[in-house]
Formats: sequence, structure tokens, C-alpha cells
Amino acid sequence: MEKSDKIADLHKEIESLKAENKKLKDQLNFSSIAKTVIVPDDFKDIFLEAERNVRSYFSETNKIAENGEITISGERYILIRSAALSFEFIDALREMYGNRSKEEAHRIGQNFLFDIAHVLGKEDAKAFHKKMKLKDPVQKLSAGPVHFAFTGWANVEILPESSPTPDNDYFIKYHHHNSFEAQSWIKAKRKANFPVCIMNSGYSSGWCEESFGIPLTAVEIECEAHGDEHCTFIMAPPDRIHEYLKEEKTYQDPDDYDVPVFFQRKYNEEKLNASLKQKETLLQEVHHRVKNNLQIISSLLNLQKRGIKDRQLAKEFDTSIARVNTMAVVQEMIYSSKDVSSINIQDYFEKLVHSLYQIYETSSSKIDFDVEINIKNVIFDPDIAIPLGLIINEISCNSFKHAFDGKGTFYLNLKEKNGKFELVAGDNGKGISEEDEKDSLGMSLIEILCEQIDADLKVKNSKKGLEYKISFSI
Repeated sequence: MEKSDKIADLHKEIESLKAENKKLKDQLNFSSIAKTVIVPDDFKDIFLEAERNVRSYFSETNKIAENGEITISGERYILIRSAALSFEFIDALREMYGNRSKEEAHRIGQNFLFDIAHVLGKEDAKAFHKKMKLKDPVQKLSAGPVHFAFTGWANVEILPESSPTPDNDYFIKYHHHNSFEAQSWIKAKRKANFPVCIMNSGYSSGWCEESFGIPLTAVEIECEAHGDEHCTFIMAPPDRIHEYLKEEKTYQDPDDYDVPVFFQRKYNEEKLNASLKQKETLLQEVHHRVKNNLQIISSLLNLQKRGIKDRQLAKEFDTSIARVNTMAVVQEMIYSSKDVSSINIQDYFEKLVHSLYQIYETSSSKIDFDVEINIKNVIFDPDIAIPLGLIINEISCNSFKHAFDGKGTFYLNLKEKNGKFELVAGDNGKGISEEDEKDSLGMSLIEILCEQIDADLKVKNSKKGLEYKISFSI
């Protein structure tokens, strides 16, 4: 290489170093930095510092197409066409949900875009705060609008009435100039009849939420895609946003704004769970009161029975006490379960028969129980399970009252076939006369309870004993 060529190369290197040196000086000199954000005078100094920090961060940008990578300060980024996340996305949702109204499809798209943008805003803020070692909430927030501009979302202008305090009084009103969403609609020569900058709302509120550690949402009240002068937003805590919207004079009624809530479905689920928990608590309270009242009735009947010398009348009191006790047992079994709307009938019947045995074993200790349940894991609704429990009580009570002279067998069989259920219950006692059957309160109750569950009742009385056959569906 000739001497003249070496001198030329040296001059080029010197010029390159001078340019780099000037760039570094510009970054240190606030007054020479081009402003990406417009803010009130009170915030100018802190936003100038944010300009320097973010500019420094984005100065280390590398695009290596061979590796499919774009890196900024060591972080990998991706590029996405703005139209794909604006009107094209809404169009796709409308086509996908063609069986629903345009408004509903738009709302589904809005919720999705807001949620994903809100997450992006929070996570970008978290990563940037850590990288740049930002601690103060206002410093963290100030980096957001600058970062917003450098990543191609929009330029931010924070309006003077804003008050970004780290509490429930947080309020910011701002413009997004050259919003990628609004400009996508405009460049496609499409005019929207609603604000379109939903991702702008989600990202900015996500960044500020992460900066201040309080829940925030943002609503676009004017939009260039709608024909307004600016894309204007209000950001505040979700429970205060309507209060601020009512103070704004726009073409839209404040109550008509679709205020986005981060993960609306999760928010609704939490509200629903809270409501369900309250109802469950109330239901348990009602259950305890019913249970206590049944115990009081049973105790009162027992007290009255003590003064009765007539054996037949005392026996009738025993029957009434057994009915009340069975109701209490059924109540306890159903409402102490986790899901009161569905009952495993096998567990239910086994517990019911066990409780009946405990009721009658003292006075009829020689009576055997033969119970066979030929169904497994079948779920019954309480509207069927409760009458069935009371039917079994009446059948067993009738058997113990009339069938035996101190000894016998009571049997119970429940089986299922092709979705139909058949309950067979009876005893090997002396049966019941037609006159007693007609006059029996227990038989009348069984018939009424069978009608409640739309069951077919057949009573067979023979030398082998009395048998009830009850067929029903669920």
C-alpha cells in the first residue's frame, strides 16, 4: 500500500472518530437532543434525562438478517406490519365471528389487543427499568413515552392538566401523534366510527401501571381515524376512569365508552367467584338454620312423647321423629358437600341407609338390612335425591311399624338400565292390609313424593312381604 493511501485511510478513521465523539457529546448535552415527547414545563428536566437514557439504549442497534435477528442493547426485537395489528386484525375478527354482530366482533378484538398490549407495556417497562437501573416511579414513567416513540408506536404529548401521582388520584390526559393504529386506517383510506388506538391504550397503561405499581387503564376519547384533530387519551385507575370521562366534552356519551379492563375475562371471573362465595356462605347459613330448626322440632316431639301413655300414639310420635331426623340427615348430607348442585347417589344412599339403621337399631335390633346399589358414580340433582331419601324413609318406617314382630329383613336395591333407574324396597314381613294401605299417612306421602320426581310406583303385597317398585329417570 502506497503512502498516500495510508494517509487517506488515516483521515477517514479520524473523521469517523470525530463523528462518534460528536454523537457522544450530543447525548450528554440535553439541549441538542431532538425531543420525541412534548410535556408541561414541570416535567421537562426529567423527560430530557429520559431522552438521553432511551437514546443511549437504542444507539446499540444491530440487524443481522442472516440470523433473522434485530438486537437493541443486547435485547432481541421483532418487526410487525402496523396494519396487521389494526384494521386488518379487526377485519379478520369480524370474518371469524361472522355469526355475531360487528360490534361484538369489534369488542372481542379490542379486548384481545388491549390485553396483549398491556402485557407488552408492563414487561417492556420491567425489562427497561432493570436495564437502565431506574428506581423513581416518575423516572420509570418518563422513559415510557420516549421508548414508545423509538419503537414506532407514536409520539406522546402529555397535557398540562395531568397529575401522575402514585395513588388512586393518578390522572394523565395525553395525545398520541402519528399513532401507528390511526395512521394505518388513514393510509388505507378507511374512516372508523369508533376510536381505533386500542393497543396504544393498552401499552401506555401497562408501562405506567408497572412504573407506579397501581392498576391503570386508558381510554381513547378522540381519534384521528374518526376524523378528530388528535388521538387523545385519558389514563386513570379503573374505578375512577368514568369520573374523568364525564368531565370531557366529546361526541360520545361518557357512559357509552367501552372502558378496557386488563384481562376482562379474569376480572369478570374474580367478580363471579366473589359473588359465588357470598352465595355459598349464605347457603351454608341457611343450611345451619334449617338443621337447627329440625333438631329443635325433633327435641320438642321427644319432650311431648314422654308424657304420652298411649302406646299407639307414642308409636306415631316415633314415626314423626324419624321423619324429622331423616330430613335432617338428608339436609346434612347434601349441604355439607362441596357441590350442592350434584350428588353422587351411591355415596348418598349408603350414608342414608346407615343413618336409618342407627335410628331403628335400638328399638328393632333384630332387623337385618340387605342393601344393594348397582350403580356407580351417577350424579343426581337434589330435586330428585331429596324426595328419594324421604321415600326410603317412609318405606323403612312403614316396614318397622307394621311388618315385623321383633325380627325380619328390610331390603333395598337400586339399579340402572339404559338411563332408567329402578328402586326396589321392601321386607319379608306380614305385609299390609288394603284398609291400612288406604289409611296410611306413610303411603300417601310416598305417592306424593313419587309424583314430585315423576316416578312410576307399584306396590306388591304378598305372603313373602311388602315390596315397592319405583321407576324414574334423571
